Amino acid sequence: MAAQSDAVSAEEQLAGFLAKYAPGIQQLAHEVRSRLQVLCPGATELVYDNYAGLVIGFGASERPSEAVLSIAIRPTWVTLCFLWGVNLPDPHGILRGSGNQVRNIRLASPADLDDEPVRVLIREAVARSRPPFDPGQPPQLIIRSVSAKQRPRRQG
Repeated sequence: MAAQSDAVSAEEQLAGFLAKYAPGIQQLAHEVRSRLQVLCPGATELVYDNYAGLVIGFGASERPSEAVLSIAIRPTWVTLCFLWGVNLPDPHGILRGSGNQVRNIRLASPADLDDEPVRVLIREAVARSRPPFDPGQPPQLIIRSVSAKQRPRRQG
C-alpha cells in the first residue's frame, strides 16, 4: 500500500488495524501511542500492519531509517522498541534483546512509560536522532504498508 498523506484517513486506518486486537491490547496500544506522542514532539509516525503484528515507528521524518522508537503490538502484549538500543546506556538493565541493534521493553501498562529509567532511555533515543526531531513540526501519521496475509490478531 502506498504512503498515506491524509491524516484523518490514516487515523481511521490505524483505528481499523487496532480494532482487530482484543480490547485490553487496543487500549494499551492507544495509551502508549498517546504518551509517546507527548514524549516525542514533532515525530512522524510510520505504521506497518505486518504479517506478525502492528508496528508504529516514531522518527524525525518519513524515512524509516530515521525512526528511533517503535511500538510493536502483538495479540498478547505491547512492546516499546529502541531501534538503536544496542548503543543506549542502560544502567538499570531494563532493555531486553541480544541482536545487533534493537532493544525493547515489554509494557504491562501505559504507566511503565512514567518510570524514570524508561523516560531516560526515551529522551536519550530522541536526543540521538539524526536528523533531530523538530518540535515545531506538525505531527504526521503515515501508513507505510499493510500485509495481505496476517497472523490472527487475537489470542485464541
